[in-house]
Amino acid sequence: MNEVFWGLWLFPFGLLVFRSGFLPRFLGLWLMLGCFAYLVLSLIALLFPPYYDAAFRMAQPVLFGELAILLWLLIKGAKVPETPAFQPVAANLISR
Repeated sequence: MNEVFWGLWLFPFGLLVFRSGFLPRFLGLWLMLGCFAYLVLSLIALLFPPYYDAAFRMAQPVLFGELAILLWLLIKGAKVPETPAFQPVAANLISR
């Protein structure tokens, strides 16, 4: 049952990553696929336990999305857009 909740949080997280623009969109898609992989694996574990190991081996590349985003954030970080420097209103009035 733990895998159900472990997988469910990946969908909103992947959707936020996909829409944010701070991180590559493929990471968001990978995380959303990981959500469905965890749900399928948990169903297989509950309904067909003998096939769980084979299903886990097949779903493992999809589950590496969590590791991929961890490494991306550690190595490259988020791409934050440049904003203009803050200028107080008084400075604008003086320069005129």
